[in-house]
Parts: sequence; C-alpha cells; structure tokens
Amino acid sequence: APSTFAPVQNVPVTPDYVIGPGDELLIRAWGQIDIDYRATVDRNGMINLPRVGSIAVAGIAYKDITRFVKTAVSRNFRNFDLLVTMGQLRSIQGFVVGYAKSPGAYSVSSLSTLVNAVFAAGGPSSAGSMRNIQLKRDGKVVTDLDLYDLLLAGDTSRDAKLLPGDVIYIAPIGPLAAVTGSVNNPAIFELKGSTTLGTLMGYAGGLATTAQTKQVTVERIDQRQGRIVALLDFNAATAARPVHDGDLVSVLAILPKFDNAVTLRG
Repeated sequence: APSTFAPVQNVPVTPDYVIGPGDELLIRAWGQIDIDYRATVDRNGMINLPRVGSIAVAGIAYKDITRFVKTAVSRNFRNFDLLVTMGQLRSIQGFVVGYAKSPGAYSVSSLSTLVNAVFAAGGPSSAGSMRNIQLKRDGKVVTDLDLYDLLLAGDTSRDAKLLPGDVIYIAPIGPLAAVTGSVNNPAIFELKGSTTLGTLMGYAGGLATTAQTKQVTVERIDQRQGRIVALLDFNAATAARPVHDGDLVSVLAILPKFDNAVTLRG
C-alpha cells in the first residue's frame, strides 16, 4: 500500500527540478502585458501562451524557467514583470521487480526518489535483500542502495531521483547472522562483504547495561557438516574477528548474585 514516504503534490519544488511533458506552469505577468495563465507542457515539450505563441520549455531547470519564459515574452512586449511557478506535477511510471513485497508497475510523483518507490512497494520481502537494491536505467545500474545506511545511519547519499521507465531490482537476501542476549537490539542481520564481530554488534545497538562483556558465545556451522561453539572474551581482538553466514552470537548477562558481600535484612 502507498506509504507516507510518497511525496505529495504540494511540496516545494527543488531548484534543479527539470520541466517535462505533463507539468503545469502557472504564469503571471503584469505591466505592459497582463497574464494569469495555466499552461500544461505537451508531449512535444511546448507551452502555448496567448498573444505570445509557443515556447519550448522541456529540459529547463525550475530555477531558470522564469528567466527563460520572460526572455521569450520580451521579444514581443516591454516593461513588464513575470513570475513562473509550478502547478500540478507530472507522474512517472517505474517498475519494482525482484524480491519486493509488492512487485509491479507504480505511478509516482516526478519528485520521487529510489527510496520513495521502495517504500511504496512495501520494501523487500522476507526473501529479499535490504542491502542490494539496484536502480537500473537503459540496462545500466545507476545506483546501488543499502537500506542499512538509511535505517541505521540516516545516510541517503546513494538515493537517486527517478525517471520514467526506471527499473528497481531487489536482489535475493544475502548471508545472515543473528545476535541475541544482552544487546539493545537483538535481531537477525544481513551481512555485506567482510563483516567483523564488532560491526555486527554495532548493528545490534551495542551491549546492554546488564551484558557480561567477558562472555560472548559464537555458534557457527562448520562447512555445512556440524555446529561448533566458541566461548570468547569480548575485547578489541575479538571484535576484529570475521563473522560468517549462519553465525549466532549470544551475549551473556551478568548473573543475579553478589560476590564477596554481606547482606543485612530487617
């Protein structure tokens, strides 16, 4: 279902927004010429102004559209001021394929980005990767999005604006490792590339207050033949150990007892 991440029509238009067919321009002029006109860009990229004629505006950035239209109108009129703003924005159609929760064709606002489309499609399915989401355009990969950067660090540097006909491909899920016990966010995490135990603990939000840092167990599948368990002291050397697919990391809690203590009651 559509989410609140989908841009609405009345959001401010960014200065680098490119005018295209289907966009509506609100043109107002005063002085020697009085214009209050709504012009929709046709499929040829043109708008038609009364008493002025046709003006090709497709491909012009929003920050330059007022100056561009004013220059075109000034060929016939003098001593006037002109302002161009955006009305209804065009919609574009893209495709979300692969291991998405709701794959298919989606019509989204022309201000939408890769992240908007991924959330509109419900995100990756239970078998889809959160760390390998590709935006493909004309058969080439434009960007590769890692949702962990967005969800855990708030980094949107890999996000990109959508164009008509873009394809968003969500790859199958990659290697997994789980963290349980006395951590702030116990969960199953997807691994990407070489991941250390310290990085995995960072995904889990770090150790909880009740964690026993000297006791960490790592349960590992040994070459798909059996399971091995290692009891480790969590220190700098242990944090640099690589994590493998299928690992289960358990952080033990401090035992609820007092050592070398005398208790007075009553």
